[in-house]
Amino acid sequence: MNEPADLVINTRWIAPVAPVDTVLENHAVAVRDGRIVGVMPQAEAHRHYRAERVVSLPTHLLIPGMVNLHAHAAMNLMRGIADDLPLMRWLQEAIWPTEARHVSPAFVRDGTRLAAAEMLRGGVTTCNDMYFHPEAAAEAFAEMGMRAVVGMVMLEFPTPYASDADDYLRKGLAARDRWSAHPLIQFSVAPHAPYTVSDASFARALAIAEELDLAIHIHVHETSQEIADSLAAHGCRPLARLARLGVLGQNTIAVHVVHLDETDLELLQRHACSVAHCPTSNMKLGSGIPDISRMLAAGLRVGLGTDGAASNNRLDMFHEMRHAALLAKAASRDPTVVPAQTALRMATLDGASALGMADWIGSIEVGKLADLCAVDLGAVDCQPCFDPVSHLVHVAGREHVSHVWVNGETRVDKGAALLHINDSELLRLSSVWQTRFSN
Repeated sequence: MNEPADLVINTRWIAPVAPVDTVLENHAVAVRDGRIVGVMPQAEAHRHYRAERVVSLPTHLLIPGMVNLHAHAAMNLMRGIADDLPLMRWLQEAIWPTEARHVSPAFVRDGTRLAAAEMLRGGVTTCNDMYFHPEAAAEAFAEMGMRAVVGMVMLEFPTPYASDADDYLRKGLAARDRWSAHPLIQFSVAPHAPYTVSDASFARALAIAEELDLAIHIHVHETSQEIADSLAAHGCRPLARLARLGVLGQNTIAVHVVHLDETDLELLQRHACSVAHCPTSNMKLGSGIPDISRMLAAGLRVGLGTDGAASNNRLDMFHEMRHAALLAKAASRDPTVVPAQTALRMATLDGASALGMADWIGSIEVGKLADLCAVDLGAVDCQPCFDPVSHLVHVAGREHVSHVWVNGETRVDKGAALLHINDSELLRLSSVWQTRFSN
């Protein structure tokens, strides 16, 4: 038939994620106008498509671009400034004072540039972000050619960004209006956490989310102290308070959810909420190990997030897949939970579903946007390879990512980033901010 295609990718394996537990061998993906138009055996693709560009990946696994379901991208500039502290001391003694001194549009723009470059190199094509100055974050993600959902953060207390919850929301909505037509940028409502947002502010956040059909992105049940404080202040656990306020729903992304009892699980299940599981950050802050096996058994959507580089300290979804799988096995004492295919789905389609984007991204299917990642499993440290998806989760790392595409546009080619800002400039920006922090 010789249909035109912008790109045909021939690869050793494809893990499309949907249908589940599928691996295609010696297949090809055809892309036209940023969308996947064909997934078929290579010989058939050669006959069917006249491609402007053919990429041959004979030792590679092609997966959907990964979805980082929770990040604070600009915090890349604070990587490693406050290690080995529990959450509230980490926030109150290190992070919030540093932010008060340094956070600005330039800080957010430069930190997000660094984060986007790191994530793209590691196969992450979509980031669900939450931080101050969302207009600067949107500018940076767009400049780097990365898909992002930018959170309109809300807090009660003043910061250099905003004076109160209404001011946060007003500025966030103005940023959303300015970026409403961009193909890579969307927005969410991001009330920081139950302990930093009042009932009245939650009501306003909910009204905006319902009016504009936006996700609600919120930290919840991260520590046991958070739950004890909520019981003392409100007479109920945080999730019960959010349910009472109407905040829980299909568009709610509950981040961390480390401490969960049966009533919490039932609330999440009844309201069809999604969970952003951040295993590495939870471990590093000593917050605990969530019972992911119970969440999955209850039918919850569980995606994976890195959190910020100040509490991880890397935006590496390979680490999150591996840690999610191993922690679930250790916590449940059941080696069958979170097999490699499940971990991959959590890092891709489940994250996309949580963001309401499953019709566009998260799996390699005809009609979806061509957000793709190729991982080279041909190196000596990946041999022998009996199961490429197992290798993806338990053997490979982001150093094995060779190619990344967003909307069919190349962002990483043979391991080299093809971005609108080069490494020399990124290193210069990082050095400038490190010097400011040191003074």
